[in-house]
Amino acid sequence: MSDPASRPSADASDPATETLGQLERYVDPRHWTTVEVLVWVFRAGRQVEAWLADTLAGDGLDTSEFGALSALWMHGEPHRLSAGEIADRLIQTTGGTTKTIRRLEGRGLVTRVADPDDGRRALIELTPAGLNAAHSTLELVLDAFDLDIGELDTAERSELGVGLARLAGELGERLRRR
Repeated sequence: MSDPASRPSADASDPATETLGQLERYVDPRHWTTVEVLVWVFRAGRQVEAWLADTLAGDGLDTSEFGALSALWMHGEPHRLSAGEIADRLIQTTGGTTKTIRRLEGRGLVTRVADPDDGRRALIELTPAGLNAAHSTLELVLDAFDLDIGELDTAERSELGVGLARLAGELGERLRRR
């Protein structure tokens, strides 16, 4: 299979490590690095989702609400996007995004405004309270994540970010073609 020294280091009791050990005898050697990436990315994605939900619980936001507020804030002035654009950024169905937007509207964090380029559709815009919530919550999440990944140095974080961005780009391109 792959060189054990090149494998991701993990706690031997981690279920992903156990899964990989069990899969090794069934996976064709030409697919081994692919299965390693798939197992670790799947596990890390689920862990990040659970970590984010736990981190946000005190602010009363769920991960979709945080994602929508962050997407609107990071989009820049005037902090508005269509519901479809929010759904694309969240990797969420349009139905799920509609529910997220309704919850944010109910809390006064977003409002619907007429699209200046197409009066037939509405855009979702941060309210002043939503702008404040987006900024403060993002700061909370970044500070907490920085602490929780503390053993990864700057170079490791950068390398990981580049690799994950490339993976997301590759997968995103294939999904757009479907």
